[in-house]
Amino acid sequence: MRRRVLIMGAAGRDFHNFNVVYRDDARVDVVAFTAAQIPFIADRLYPAELAGPRYARGIPIHDESELSTLVREREVDDVVFAYSDVSHEYVMHRASQALAAGANFVLLGPRATMLEAKLPVVAVCGVRTGCGKSPATRKVVAALREAGRRPVVVRHPMPYGDLVAQRVQRFASLEDVDRANATVEEREEYEPHIRTGTVVYAGVDYGAILAEAQKECDVLVWDGGNNDLPFYRPQLHIVVADPLRAGHETRYHPGEANLRMADVVVINKVDAAEPEQVAAVERSAAELNPRALVIRARSRVTVDRPEEIAGKRVLVVEDGPTLTHGEMKFGAGVVATTRHGAAEIVDPRPWAVGTLEDTYRQYDVGPVLPAMGYSPAQLQEMERMIAAADCDLVVVASPVDLRHLIRIDRPAVRVRYELEELEGSPTLRDALAPILGGPEGAQAGADGGRARSLPE
Repeated sequence: MRRRVLIMGAAGRDFHNFNVVYRDDARVDVVAFTAAQIPFIADRLYPAELAGPRYARGIPIHDESELSTLVREREVDDVVFAYSDVSHEYVMHRASQALAAGANFVLLGPRATMLEAKLPVVAVCGVRTGCGKSPATRKVVAALREAGRRPVVVRHPMPYGDLVAQRVQRFASLEDVDRANATVEEREEYEPHIRTGTVVYAGVDYGAILAEAQKECDVLVWDGGNNDLPFYRPQLHIVVADPLRAGHETRYHPGEANLRMADVVVINKVDAAEPEQVAAVERSAAELNPRALVIRARSRVTVDRPEEIAGKRVLVVEDGPTLTHGEMKFGAGVVATTRHGAAEIVDPRPWAVGTLEDTYRQYDVGPVLPAMGYSPAQLQEMERMIAAADCDLVVVASPVDLRHLIRIDRPAVRVRYELEELEGSPTLRDALAPILGGPEGAQAGADGGRARSLPE
């Protein structure tokens, strides 16, 4: 009898686990996916073109609220949990739901799901969404390029559109991003790399993506999403922690696994956190992973015209996922607005409409506007909210300039943030030594960048 499997996901890790573990396994029938976290991804199919000949009709994707019913009606044997940035308690509630319906509850591990590259892989991951992975990745790419290497970035998946068209995506220009009809969330991750001349790959089939990406680089940089584990086995595993959420590094899945696996732990935002918060994260790193190199860094926040903020009533637009399932109440926009003397941060919630009103009900994001752009309708909702809000100035702290995507009919300034290591701390350039040179680096080149084995 073939085992009947249901995969719980959010349009990313779930598809990867299916492609790598189940797609070609004749002993298994994957009967459904469920979808959570991301709007507009339920009630569609994982298409037959990607699912393979064993799934000629594709695989249905249902809302996660149907889990118990699906397990019973489809006679599911194994429920595979395959998404990230959720508390350990949340995971076990889903486990209890699956068990009560009669199924096993499964977490697939790195040995089963990480693909092997033919060249060195540097992975940048996090313990939570919004801890500073993207600036850390850019810093790694810059250090590699300064050392004469040719890095290419492979970004954790965000395939929210036409999955067949998104099987393998390559972005070398902003025009490529436009042609792909990328969402705001995708643009936030791709555009900063592209603007510095870095090619970005993403999509759905990460085996096929790996085959293409490693043709045009000598170091592959995995740019992680949420707090998920890498899809490729890294030679160097860098994990970013956030002391503003001290304690979360041991309470969220799979961020704690990332922390335990890391070669390098970057404690970011130490300038914004209290000393006891930084010390708490340091203790967690020392207890769970004493062999890791620890780097202390700050998130340097800049504004293009800071003088315009002083004395103004300001509407702040922050990075969306950081505020939603990342559970932060503020980001770089609030930091910049407060630092430069705004008279007031205007609460946008009274003008919330449509799916953004739903977002405020679901998440306690505080008196800011999360940059949510998973669909053209959401972009229009943001535009309507900004137009209606009673404010003098809009502070845009999304990594992309929203003024190119929506009409903002009032003065606006942009906030940017980059990672900087503290003086006296080891640096990311130091951490890259095994990739860039010395006996370890020479051996890595000799063996084609084969990653260290996972412990038995």
